[in-house]
Amino acid sequence: MIETQCTSNAAQERGRQTLQCAPAVLLVRPARFGYNPQTAESNRFQRDALGADSSQALALVEFAALCSALQSAGVRQCVAFDTPEPIKPDALFPNNWVSFHRDGTIVLYPMHAPNRRLERRMEILAAVERELNFRRRRLLDLSPEERRGRCLEGTGSLVLDHVERVAYACRSARTDESLVREWARLMGYDPEVFEATDGNGSALYHTNVMLAIGSRCAIICTDALAFADRARVLERLRASGREIIEIGLEAMRGFAGNVLELRVSDEAAATRSVLVMSAQARATLSAAQWGRLSDAADRVLVVGVPNIEMLGGGSVRCMLAEVPERDR
Repeated sequence: MIETQCTSNAAQERGRQTLQCAPAVLLVRPARFGYNPQTAESNRFQRDALGADSSQALALVEFAALCSALQSAGVRQCVAFDTPEPIKPDALFPNNWVSFHRDGTIVLYPMHAPNRRLERRMEILAAVERELNFRRRRLLDLSPEERRGRCLEGTGSLVLDHVERVAYACRSARTDESLVREWARLMGYDPEVFEATDGNGSALYHTNVMLAIGSRCAIICTDALAFADRARVLERLRASGREIIEIGLEAMRGFAGNVLELRVSDEAAATRSVLVMSAQARATLSAAQWGRLSDAADRVLVVGVPNIEMLGGGSVRCMLAEVPERDR
């Protein structure tokens, strides 16, 4: 009886990992990475420093380290190359302009900064379809909404619980609530919209700096949530059955919420979870938080991307656009 129950639990765990976590990712190798003044007004995580040559050279080193770590863990990847012209300082953050879904849908998103709109390139979609065998069934292009002043920046704006079909989003200049609700209707998710700030009263530019949802746990900066929304959001996360790991504002500013769980299958066809985070994020966690997080994943990859975090205002999660397997 116990053995049967354990087998059932293991099967449920594999099913949850398969639904929530992708086995492959899209990354974009930057050509002209640097501080982007067009995004700095709404992204308080950015800090201007270094020169153009140093910024690009250091970004390439950090980018290569992330690609190498993912490869060593068995995560499949498609690496697309940014073009030198036109200049796209944030091209290495593809998850903001595109998302891939199990039903074969590819979504293109409306971007807030004009120079980020240049990142949308159809040849990158073709590379993903070719190299990762993703078969497109539908292209949902929301990008015209940016001309109407409505923005929704992909899985930066949306943190998705694929198992419970909930789309979490905090309102900001980059996350239009009406567009969140429209996206949810089109994609079959239930929207959960709330207010979140950085502790100084400024709206968080993206939801994925304060919330991450894996197969076994959810990481959230509770202090960033508006008090009026706090109980509702936490109750919904707990209802998913995941362990809730709360982090503070300082940990959030160190990108401890900007992490992503992926999955791999070994030769015995066992599904394993791989949590990817930055070295700065790891350093902000207490021993207790780190222990709980380590227990919630089969493997944790810690990669240093300090210059990308400083200049770009985003961390490893922002550099990864998940590519799931298509539903059969």
